[in-house]
Amino acid sequence: MSSKRKKFSLLLASLMALTLLVSACGGKNASNNAAGDGKGEKPVELIWYTIGTPQKDTDKVMEEVNKYTKEKINATVKMKQIDFGDYNQKMQVMAASGEPMDILFTSSWAFDYVQNARKGAFMELDDLLKTHGQGIVEALDPAFLEGSKVDGHNYAIPANKELPAQEVWRFNKELADKYNLDISSVRSMESLEPLLKTIKENEPGITPYAMVKDFVPLMPFDYIIEKLPMAVRIDTTDYKVINMLETQEAKDALKTVHEYYKAGYISPEVATTSSVDDLYKSGKWFMDRASTQPFAENLWSASYGYPVVSTPAGDPYIYNWSVMGSMQAISANSKYPEKAMEFLNLLNTDPVLRNMIDSGIEGVHYEKVGDNVMKNLDESKNYDMPTFSLGNLMITYLNEGDPENKWDEFKKFNESGINAPLLGFNFDSSKVTTELAAVQNVKEEYWSALMTGTVNPDEYLPKAIEKFKAAGIDKIIEEAQKQIDEWRASTGK
Repeated sequence: MSSKRKKFSLLLASLMALTLLVSACGGKNASNNAAGDGKGEKPVELIWYTIGTPQKDTDKVMEEVNKYTKEKINATVKMKQIDFGDYNQKMQVMAASGEPMDILFTSSWAFDYVQNARKGAFMELDDLLKTHGQGIVEALDPAFLEGSKVDGHNYAIPANKELPAQEVWRFNKELADKYNLDISSVRSMESLEPLLKTIKENEPGITPYAMVKDFVPLMPFDYIIEKLPMAVRIDTTDYKVINMLETQEAKDALKTVHEYYKAGYISPEVATTSSVDDLYKSGKWFMDRASTQPFAENLWSASYGYPVVSTPAGDPYIYNWSVMGSMQAISANSKYPEKAMEFLNLLNTDPVLRNMIDSGIEGVHYEKVGDNVMKNLDESKNYDMPTFSLGNLMITYLNEGDPENKWDEFKKFNESGINAPLLGFNFDSSKVTTELAAVQNVKEEYWSALMTGTVNPDEYLPKAIEKFKAAGIDKIIEEAQKQIDEWRASTGK
């Protein structure tokens, strides 16, 4: 991740991932690739919807961005941010209503990429990539564009970043040090208990476990659709699709989270909490779970202004959702698709634009302390964007303390990833749309309360399983099994 103090929000944390190294000269062709044909035309305004907590200085930063893009591609950009917890629902409504938009964030976990591509919400980008996105094609390892195809076509541009998803437990180092807590002994969720107990008993103003409503315990499954219970086991050999809620692992995990909830380690409002940014800003949290990457601790520490340390919670796996963890699509209704692709091309190849959108205005939000190294200034608190969601990370500035070989380490991290069993498989839900809608409704009723420990799983898990069955989950599982069997036969898996 680049320089920025970017926050990986724990929510977002668990979701990302895409990337391979882009050559250091990635930005040199930006003007040639992206600019050119705009002179003499009337400037175009592009509307860009992206995910993240709306920032106080966004308009101020975008004013500077627009001076730059107008000169480069004769276009300006109106950025509209929607907070993490609201993005999915609001984007579904706006896309369905035909709200004007040109570029929009999509992923496997927010405003579902595969489903919305199949529904026609996004423009097919194959030809636009060739005509107006040459820089993107050069910057991205081919695996990203290949791995994010839906039914043979690209409908969004993946961010160039870490490829595997590896979960870690993150800790506020000042509190860990204060009580001499050994994080190296932590791996399972159960192993957190003595540390959480110490904080709860000694720090009444601190939230021991910072958690949001989208939390799902880390369990050994590869999901057919993210955050729905249809899955295969991560170590599967027979690729049998199961309802993970019926497994012993789920029962044990939900029981542990509920015990933590009852003990007061988790906020009583967790099931309705979409962001814990206030805890990160104030330092009034002890631990959470996040996705990592090389030197992530530098990033988190720079973002929050105090040291954050971590230890692995799982192994690095490459999932469909990690390949599709952060993408920019062009709306099927965009009036300016060519110009939108020009902007995306510039964003992913031009370090000046990429870092401005990511870190704000030089001298106001950050200062350069080297050719490609930056330090946050106090005003950065008014413009703290989620780096992962904005495009090519490999051309963002380093943080102070980041080694020069940072992107080489990313390459090694990417190569360490283990392919999840369903990597490359995209479920086609067209034959079970009624059942899937019903299952989603059941999820809305039970999922967050169960996953965050707000309710007793002994009582609510059987009810949820029964409701999911009544909604038709077994039919979805049957259809998924059929498609996976066909996929395996055609690919030799």
